Amino acid sequence: MNVTTTVSVTDERADLLQALATHRHFLRFTTRDLTDEQAGRRTTASELCLGGLIKHVTSVERGWAAFIVEGPSAMGDFTAMTEEDWARRADEFRMLPGETLAGVLAAYAEVARGTDELVAALPDLGAAHPLPKAPWFEPDARWSARRVLMHVIAETAQHAGHADIIRESIDGAKSMG
Repeated sequence: MNVTTTVSVTDERADLLQALATHRHFLRFTTRDLTDEQAGRRTTASELCLGGLIKHVTSVERGWAAFIVEGPSAMGDFTAMTEEDWARRADEFRMLPGETLAGVLAAYAEVARGTDELVAALPDLGAAHPLPKAPWFEPDARWSARRVLMHVIAETAQHAGHADIIRESIDGAKSMG
């Protein structure tokens, strides 16, 4: 599934969006020619599967795009999450009954289009918000839209690497090499 954007940008945004598009492509590419069952298969000691990785990256990108627009309230207070909240979050990493690879990829494509459109329309990549409360964030830190995009790019790249290992464990296929 090849997703292209219709957003036209000519500045720093073009570089950020191109980097993100490249890593999105490699993540999606790991799922080529797989069945729903294969996309949900765990092949390592972790809970990760290909469909779950795509669900997770979709959720992460959606959440950070909302943060760019709305600030920390879009993401909530992670320090106040219940066990039930954490269990729901853990479901991002697996294919649940009734979910399909096609559906997971379509949701990812929709979020990607929205992020691309948001980045193209932002008046200022330097506009910043305080980070939400979470044990993994530095207290009182602020992230600009630019920093958020760099984080989304890094997270997408990291998970594309995880996905490549999982795919190779399924059937020997690799994204590169």
